[in-house]
Amino acid sequence: MQDIRGRLVVFFAFSVPTLVWLILFFVIPLGIIWLYSFGENVSITQIETTWTLENYQRILQPEIVFLIGRSLWLAFISTVICLLIGFPMALVIASSSHSAKPWLLLAIMLPFWTNLLIRTYALLNILGTRGRLNDVLRWLHERADQLLDLLKLGHLGLLGDGFTPLTLLGKPAGVVFGIVYVSLPFTILPLYSALERMDKSLLEASMDLGASQLQTARRVLVPLAMSGIITAAIITFIPALGQFLIPDLLGRGQVDMVANVIERQFKKANDWPFGSALSLTLLYATFILLALRSFHDAARSKR
Repeated sequence: MQDIRGRLVVFFAFSVPTLVWLILFFVIPLGIIWLYSFGENVSITQIETTWTLENYQRILQPEIVFLIGRSLWLAFISTVICLLIGFPMALVIASSSHSAKPWLLLAIMLPFWTNLLIRTYALLNILGTRGRLNDVLRWLHERADQLLDLLKLGHLGLLGDGFTPLTLLGKPAGVVFGIVYVSLPFTILPLYSALERMDKSLLEASMDLGASQLQTARRVLVPLAMSGIITAAIITFIPALGQFLIPDLLGRGQVDMVANVIERQFKKANDWPFGSALSLTLLYATFILLALRSFHDAARSKR
């Protein structure tokens, strides 16, 4: 009995500082925002909690619903692209030799060593109409044009009259490109963790029994890695839904997401109650996704 009490004392000794930190810097600020979401502006600097639902009703306005729909769509597309790119990369890392794995993981985590703002400004230099991407495409266009001239096919006009730069900044494609670039490491690491724990002999047994590589991937590899796929999708989707900096810089004010509108409510419109309601709506969506993940894990454990 004394051993158990001693362990409880140690447990509480280590947990109390963490609980105090969470209460002071997470629970209390979140509670204040929650109260603000049911309040009204009574002056420029004062908000009174009147328990009104008007702030949440404003979320149902067509322009806000459209904005939320766009945010969900951009986050969903970015998550799908991250999974399509990240799964093969995670599989390569998990299948590599023990000496190569640390270096490959280091290459995945290197972007975390650079500030997000700097990386986003680097994307401005890459994706602009006079950026590096268009420079490469222009060079390829010129080389292809020269090749057609050598083949006496230039008169067919296969490449058009001239090179037209890609316009990605201020477009949804540019925002998706930026979100994928930032979110890809968050996708690869959970996938790698799931694939690393997987029993590789099951894949060999599948192919020994006559299944092709595609059938093995579809019927064995993906189901075994499904837990990691779901985790990676949630970890990628939730931050992508709340992206602020990338839509602000790469979207050029033309491809706003929910976080951009929330920022304007707090800084420019001085409408903290509506901004609080919008931010809590994102939080509710996060809780729903995490709850669905928990239900999925509970259902799998009962099988």
